[in-house]
Amino acid sequence: MVQLHPQARILLAAQAPGRKVHETGLPFNDASGDRLRGWLGLSRESFYDPELLAILPMGFCYPGKGKSGDLPPRPECAPRWRSALLERLTDIRLTLVVGQYALAYHLPEERQGVTQAVLNWQKYWPTVVPLPHPSPTNNGWFSANRWFELELVPLLRERIAELVAE
Repeated sequence: MVQLHPQARILLAAQAPGRKVHETGLPFNDASGDRLRGWLGLSRESFYDPELLAILPMGFCYPGKGKSGDLPPRPECAPRWRSALLERLTDIRLTLVVGQYALAYHLPEERQGVTQAVLNWQKYWPTVVPLPHPSPTNNGWFSANRWFELELVPLLRERIAELVAE
């Protein structure tokens, strides 16, 4: 569920693993991961290369199903271990903040929600990029915010390609 290497150049900060991921033990091993890898322009092989991409969720365990998707990560998880793990990542050049729970931790000033944070992406570029969660349950968001894939995703792919080439 966690992928860490001190030489990783990209940090993927996301919420807790979903049910399918929890069952397989491989982060983003589901439709969300397919969409996310498409946004980043990364193959599965590159995505799971720990020297390129660190994956650090806000929780380590599947929190269960809620009314409109998975429940939030358990509140005691991130405060207990997140800082210690982040300190080991000394070469991060880009942090991808995926979804509302990672957003609340990494960009607490963005209090108006995921949509507004993603609209404010230029404020953090090129070192941090707030992203919506790539879950299929967010298809309505993607339909209502077509600018995201037209404007931000191509620039994000370019930024990722720069970091892969280093």
